[in-house]
Amino acid sequence: MIVVDTTVWIDFFGAKGTPFDLHLTRLIEQGESLGLTDLVYCEVLQGIRDEMDFVRLRGILQSYPILRMRGLHLFEHAAGIYRDCRRRGFTIRKTIDCLIAATCLENDAELYHNDRDFDAIARVRDLKIHRP
Repeated sequence: MIVVDTTVWIDFFGAKGTPFDLHLTRLIEQGESLGLTDLVYCEVLQGIRDEMDFVRLRGILQSYPILRMRGLHLFEHAAGIYRDCRRRGFTIRKTIDCLIAATCLENDAELYHNDRDFDAIARVRDLKIHRP
């Protein structure tokens, strides 16, 4: 499964024509196994202002598998990711990124993103990054 990060969904739903938007469109058209995490679900939905858009996009997102964070072990895993990155000279800017990475790692999923923090995490941990 390829977990699609918030950064890519925002480009896609905004039809921004970026390489990330266009590649996600291709992945959807090809029927690739895509999903998201519960935090990505929240991040995307919180940015939607119009109620009709909210309902429509919520339905689209819910049509994909949503990986959920469960148990303290996942949060400890995320804290370990942050600490390992710091030791290696990388400061991850958002705790959410460590939680998303831990969720991907625990589900053996690739991550499709446009966020440099995930690339830093992948240098320290075995996070699989989907590259077009």
